[in-house]
Amino acid sequence: MQIIRRRNPEVLAPAGNMASFKAAVDFGADAVYMAGKIFGMRSRAKNFTPEQMQEAIRYAHARDVRVYITCNILPTNPEVDELPDYIDSVAQMGADALIVSDIGVMLTAKRVAPNLELHVSTQAGVVNYLTANELHNLGAKRVVLARELSLDAIKEIRAKTPKDLDIECFVHGSMCMAFSGRCLISEYMTGRDANHGDCAQSCRWKYSVMEEKRPGKYFPVEESDGGTYLFNSQDMNLIEHLDDLIEAGITSLKIEGRAKNAYYVATLTNAYKQATNLYLENPDSYKLPQWLTEEPYKVSHREYSTGFYYPEHRVAQQTERGGYVWDWNVVGDVISWSDGVLTFREHNKIEAGQAVEFLRPGQEPYRLKAVDLRDENGTPVLAANHPMSVFTMACPEEVGAQMMMRSPKPPLPSRTSVPAKAAEEQEPVK
Repeated sequence: MQIIRRRNPEVLAPAGNMASFKAAVDFGADAVYMAGKIFGMRSRAKNFTPEQMQEAIRYAHARDVRVYITCNILPTNPEVDELPDYIDSVAQMGADALIVSDIGVMLTAKRVAPNLELHVSTQAGVVNYLTANELHNLGAKRVVLARELSLDAIKEIRAKTPKDLDIECFVHGSMCMAFSGRCLISEYMTGRDANHGDCAQSCRWKYSVMEEKRPGKYFPVEESDGGTYLFNSQDMNLIEHLDDLIEAGITSLKIEGRAKNAYYVATLTNAYKQATNLYLENPDSYKLPQWLTEEPYKVSHREYSTGFYYPEHRVAQQTERGGYVWDWNVVGDVISWSDGVLTFREHNKIEAGQAVEFLRPGQEPYRLKAVDLRDENGTPVLAANHPMSVFTMACPEEVGAQMMMRSPKPPLPSRTSVPAKAAEEQEPVK
């Protein structure tokens, strides 16, 4: 199915490696943001070598998708000398914009690559129209507003800034307990600098109190039986409020997640793109289908909130656990389909009669029950349970190659929590 791409508002997807990048493009992103091996704010993501960046830009441009390169760390003195050459190389590759947070980096980019769009990162903490206007006067094409703003504040900024200044806002993903991500806890506790993209997520840890004269005796600050997570923020999910955001004048709807896997990127890009297109087709009768409201719950996530957009429903601490809700597994990838028979590579166990969904770009997922499971020799089996092995099953509707297959994790409807790292880095076995 052909993806309908639009420029206003755009759906902006994250990519931390080539698999996630291609998933973002293939599942409908209007633009993708990514980083090289230096100067980006997600050093724990694999990120891109210069050769990979060039390949990614070509792949995106061939499909009418824009590419933004992050250069939004707060650089130290030893890093400054490398900046001009790096910025020039990004411009020569054909990147569509550079995302910056430091005023020195911004003005250097303006001198070195005057034709390269400049987007001011959320790290800059833009919370008012005065700052937005002055950044525009300095050459910014776009400001990424601080996450801490209400919808009314965003509307006022939009009304009091030039129409050719883009307004970008986060609509989905992790929330930081510090203002606009400017945090020192990680560096203090682990030596990993969050302002250089190396956050250890110390705010997600479980904390206790120890009394000075009782060493080794820890007293939990009770908020639940499982412990206390003092700084552990909920995630953001605005899929059911896109009409409000678009009507407020937001021109770029940004999904957080450059450390996430390709399945996460594909699922959320597809969901937000389809919801946006539905609204643009007929704003007056817009109503979000149930399947789209369910998609954010089929990726690993913390408990959701609407961030700071609505003062009556502000983001809160997630006090019961530091891990993720993780209710669905990636169970396979489609190899081919022919005459009602699907050939797939299995990643997680599929039993006969199990519900399986196929994630498809630009469409609602296709659902069926696994029947007539056979191994690669054609022998009937009760379950596909050998990761990376090839199996077949009956499938009446044609499904394209490389489509991701997923299934609910039993038992349902109860939810499970897994350690943050395990959920965040979950990839299909390769």
